[in-house]
Amino acid sequence: MKRLLVPLAVVGLSAATLAFPATAEPHWASDNLQPKPADAYGVAYFWLDANGAALRKATQYRLDTKNVPKLVSSGSKGAPDGKPGMTGPTGTAKPTVSKNVNLPKTIGKVFFLDRAGNYRWCSATSIQSQHRNLVATAGHCVFANGKDDVYDKWVFVPGYYQGRAPWGVYAGAYAFTAFDLDTYDDYDGDFAFVAVHNGFALAGEKEVSHKEFKEWAGDKWIKPRQISAEEFRKCQINLGECWSEGEDKPADLVGPDYPGAVLEKVEVSKQTYDDAKIGRGQGFKFGDPVVEQVDKAKWDAYSGPGDKGSGPDKFGNYTITHYYTQKWVKPGTTRKYYEARYIIGIAKDMGRLGDVVGGQGVAWNQPMGQNVVAFGYPSAPHPDGDRPFSGVTPKWCAGKTGTKTYQVNTFRVDTHQVLKCSMTPGADGGPWLMRYDNNKRTGYVNGVTSMFHDQDGNGRIDFISSAYFDGEVAAVYNKANYAQTKAIVGPKGELLK
Repeated sequence: MKRLLVPLAVVGLSAATLAFPATAEPHWASDNLQPKPADAYGVAYFWLDANGAALRKATQYRLDTKNVPKLVSSGSKGAPDGKPGMTGPTGTAKPTVSKNVNLPKTIGKVFFLDRAGNYRWCSATSIQSQHRNLVATAGHCVFANGKDDVYDKWVFVPGYYQGRAPWGVYAGAYAFTAFDLDTYDDYDGDFAFVAVHNGFALAGEKEVSHKEFKEWAGDKWIKPRQISAEEFRKCQINLGECWSEGEDKPADLVGPDYPGAVLEKVEVSKQTYDDAKIGRGQGFKFGDPVVEQVDKAKWDAYSGPGDKGSGPDKFGNYTITHYYTQKWVKPGTTRKYYEARYIIGIAKDMGRLGDVVGGQGVAWNQPMGQNVVAFGYPSAPHPDGDRPFSGVTPKWCAGKTGTKTYQVNTFRVDTHQVLKCSMTPGADGGPWLMRYDNNKRTGYVNGVTSMFHDQDGNGRIDFISSAYFDGEVAAVYNKANYAQTKAIVGPKGELLK
């Protein structure tokens, strides 16, 4: 897929919030995910089908490195390339009072297929945007190794929990990241903004007429229903869609050693039973005689080969004694008849992401040493093998970011910001929220988790790092801010064009 790589003129949010030095020329990279509603529908349905089986199958994404990368201080006290700026959040949650950190409604997981076809996930958040449709996450959770292509079947699921998508699934339409990450695999630009279509959820299925089935633009399928031979003949007369399978074929007598032979019992007279031998062959005895207690009406009506007793015993019971011999057969077959049931899948439009769960603000060129709360879905074990997190529910770390930026030589990093935190991979892409309001559950995204580090060498993650959000991040965000997306399904659940 060819990339669009263009220097970005500074336009958009406001001249005050997106002012760059005269020498700065931000670059961005963009790629299509699923811009067409039909393709987006297929992607979302892939993850939702079978009650979210694919969502539960996914495992956390991990960077392609054998060892936990080391942080090296760059000595810099920050890397702003222009004036500080921010855009405010929007929220939908009602203010609450809590002594703990209240989880924001905006956070969730992104799901995708990696280059090997494995089902993967990272962490992410909804953010404020002009069209209420943007997701912020790590660049390596969208762009395949930072170059060549984007990951397949990319969706965002806010509030994800154990295979459930409480606010729907939002299929990615367009992805935006830094030029240097896309071109040089430079993790100083390990962030991404993804414009997503309206969310949708599956709302069951409905049987419809053949005419309605043909006209339906959404998901549809045919379910067979077994019918009788008489119903089949009527269906053919009425030119319905019906068919038959197999053939009527009687059972054949075979020996007990014939492959697939089935033992059946045949009711015979007492004389035939007494004359039969005990063994496995045709006509041999099949167990002991069976005495059946019946009422008088059944006793009077019986005309089989068994013996009827002389009449009621002292308790008023009537009996029939049955005698059986063996019959070894190769089973026959019976023709089966079916008719088509026309089924359509009903989907529900959940609306724009920002209208459903709100969106966090975004901040850039902020001073180092900010108080932040980092959220994510950690899951992977620590380097020593201990696995304290399940990845099922989001976790958080709170503290001040470092006062200096750091290098990570193996990933071309010169200016990452750091936070002391023990979250493990799976939290990749989770937001670092500056000025987090615990009541409103909103703040300003000033970083997204990129890497995990064990600085003291004890086999436990103790730091996480993020790209420093500078003017280049603002430029990419500004470009993504203009991306327009669509509803996937209409008011009746039909697929839109």
